[in-house]
Amino acid sequence: MPTAGGSAEAAENLLPLALSRPHDAIASARTLLAGAPAAVEASIAHQAWGIGLRQLGDVTTAVRELRTALRLAERSGRSERQADVLATLGATLGRAGRSREGLARLDRAVDLSRGALTGRVLLRRADVLLVLGRHREALDDLRSAITRLRRSGDQVWEARSRNYRGFIQLALGSTLRADADFAVAEKLYAATGQEFEYAEARQNRGLVAFSRGDLPAALRYLDEAGRRFAAVGVVWPDLAIDRCGVLLAAGLSTEALAEMDQAIAGEGGTATKRGELLFAAATAALAAGDPAAAREHADRARRLFSAQRREWWSVRSSMVLLEARYQSGERGERLLRRVSAVAGRLDALGASEASAAHLLAGRLALAEGRARAADRQLELAGRHSKDAPPIARSAAWLGKALRAEARSDVRGMLSACARGLDALDEHRLAMGATELRALSTGHGAELAGLALRDALRRDDPRRLLSWGERWRATALGVPPVRPPDDEQLVGELAALRDVVRRLDASPDLSLEKERRRLEKAVRDRALRATGGANRIALRFDVDELVGVLGETVLVELVEVGGVLHAVVVRDGRITKHEVGPLAAAALEVERSRFRLRRLAHGRPHGRPQGGPSLEVLGARLGDAILGSAQELLGDRPVVMVPPGRLHALPWGLVPVLADRAVNVVPSAATWLRARQVRPPSDHRVVLVLGPGLSAGRAEVMQLAKQYPDATVLTDGDATAEKVLRELDGAWIAHIAAHGTFRSDSPLFSSLRLDDGPLTVYDFERLHRAPYRMVLSSCDSGLAKPVGADELLGLSSSLIPLGAAGILASVVPVNDPATAPLMLAMHENLQAGQSLAAAFAAARLEARGDPVADAAGCSFVALGA
Repeated sequence: MPTAGGSAEAAENLLPLALSRPHDAIASARTLLAGAPAAVEASIAHQAWGIGLRQLGDVTTAVRELRTALRLAERSGRSERQADVLATLGATLGRAGRSREGLARLDRAVDLSRGALTGRVLLRRADVLLVLGRHREALDDLRSAITRLRRSGDQVWEARSRNYRGFIQLALGSTLRADADFAVAEKLYAATGQEFEYAEARQNRGLVAFSRGDLPAALRYLDEAGRRFAAVGVVWPDLAIDRCGVLLAAGLSTEALAEMDQAIAGEGGTATKRGELLFAAATAALAAGDPAAAREHADRARRLFSAQRREWWSVRSSMVLLEARYQSGERGERLLRRVSAVAGRLDALGASEASAAHLLAGRLALAEGRARAADRQLELAGRHSKDAPPIARSAAWLGKALRAEARSDVRGMLSACARGLDALDEHRLAMGATELRALSTGHGAELAGLALRDALRRDDPRRLLSWGERWRATALGVPPVRPPDDEQLVGELAALRDVVRRLDASPDLSLEKERRRLEKAVRDRALRATGGANRIALRFDVDELVGVLGETVLVELVEVGGVLHAVVVRDGRITKHEVGPLAAAALEVERSRFRLRRLAHGRPHGRPQGGPSLEVLGARLGDAILGSAQELLGDRPVVMVPPGRLHALPWGLVPVLADRAVNVVPSAATWLRARQVRPPSDHRVVLVLGPGLSAGRAEVMQLAKQYPDATVLTDGDATAEKVLRELDGAWIAHIAAHGTFRSDSPLFSSLRLDDGPLTVYDFERLHRAPYRMVLSSCDSGLAKPVGADELLGLSSSLIPLGAAGILASVVPVNDPATAPLMLAMHENLQAGQSLAAAFAAARLEARGDPVADAAGCSFVALGA
């Protein structure tokens, strides 16, 4: 948010300096006052000192300095000097939460001023009106101020007035007008050397990008503003608030909450700003699923705003408080009345949260059986302007969908669901980073769920498949946008590898701190990548799928209301089978994974460990995830499409799947795209051996005999840059290395090479992933479910980069038992088999030893 300030030609550059470089201004004011100046000069010095203190957050001392400046101005007998100090004091009092006294001082300043000075006073009065949420009155003052200041040639104050007006236009939804004002203000600030205010203008350009839905650009603007604020020695709490809003829109609620916690801890004494920080923290806590913290922050903010007579802010805080009560499980008529009343007040104030308030009121009315009230509230929730950002439009379409469902208007409900998801496609495709695209899908989960429930009610498996695909693994549909020659990213990744390698050799607290810093730098750089031009959301075609499956059977598992359903596509027919609770299936998956992990630590020819046999676990697993659908598979190849929560399933353990080729994909659309990938013409093979693998060495050396023309990277040559260079566009790549899955930050999941970890961020630098890739590594097939039904991990990152097939493990593996499997599989590949068929045949050859069986069950073939 902009800030008011003071200027006086009599003090030359002292007052402009207070807003540009407050530390320097305070030092200069002290120097001036040490010379016992006359009343006018002393008044200017104390005024500049007060402005500098206010900019640095010490409002209490700033008010004291400004009162001194006012007494000296009155003693000088100059009305223009008195008016200027009154305006600065009034604006500062308004920012301190003492709006009544502040406005009284400003009204007096308007009466005393003339010409350009009146423009400067009107700007500062607009600042207080903005704090109070009285936007229309503030706009009136600013229009008059800009006219006066432009006529007088006062560039600095015209820039400030435009900056304010742009901010208010943005709050009222006029994005184009706001951007025009910010652009002019930015040029004027640059021309007049106003460093602090130039930084503020860049911050506001970030808000425009945010309003347009361009979150990566918004983050870049805010980063630049942060660097510029730091350069003039200012910690600016508004920047944290704005960054919080962008992070929340991106689905990064944990990061947003951390940002606000840090800002609140560092905020000194501005009462108005403290309330705004608490409000932002409340919204972040709500998004992070912490309603207790949200209620605490929102209640404190509401009390502060009420005491400061800031109705616009107070009502918005009340809404967050009510949303937190709803998230905590509260329902009923009393809550409905409160939410409806607050929604009406938000409408009257023109607050952007009004639509969400009506949506919540509509939900509550539906739960209470209040059909007419629900219809009215959802009608209001469905309003949106054509130029609203995509997330706001999708929320409005959700209101329309819920209203149509309540009216039994199925066609209208499905149309609204489709339009809402289309809006979110627009939002998603603006993101260059895989992580942001995946997280952004969470906004559409309810829209997709409405359509899925309708398909179940109709008992229509074709619709269930179509809507199940509409919002599944969409982030993998397009590759990440990140220039392969981004030198800064390459340097940061290299530094990170070096630090992790040194940490592995000798743990050190300072190195661990540096690791965290570098990981943040890499991730931040990735998140700020903007989506490429002309990126479109690809549509899934059921008829295309049916036409290309041939003898293959596809089974897509769809979760609706906590229940798992299997949609089976075979011989042109689509059938649906209810399997059972998703929670029960997830439990069997974990039991199976636990057993495989135990066997991985056994010896190749050791005695079987205790517990259920793999056969018993496999039968339980098959019943829990497939149910009666198992009977339709016959002996055909199978494509399995599990939901994100079941991605780590050891499919080879299921008896009905054990002896056949099974391809696992996050969506049927992904399988269709993977099978269309054409192999490279040169059939180049790359073999890589990471450090510390004795069994892996034998595996890679033997493979080198099978592929005499292969590029082999071992013993110091298996460095990240060499490996990436050779992997790019290869026909087959086989990497035997220690693997690490990072559930806390899945895109830092890695394979250990000679110079350190090769992460997902490294793989995303490839122009084209290898056509077929074998990751003979522990946990290389794991991914973290995020968003609606998306996956983030090592192997999943290779799919949008052009890999047709990937073999990876979903549990730790026994290296000695794995090596024979890999050698046999490559022999089958050379014989012309597909990746899935080649590995299935290799598993059959190794059947009999429990540890070998476990190793075979630990790998899955991803893709086509």
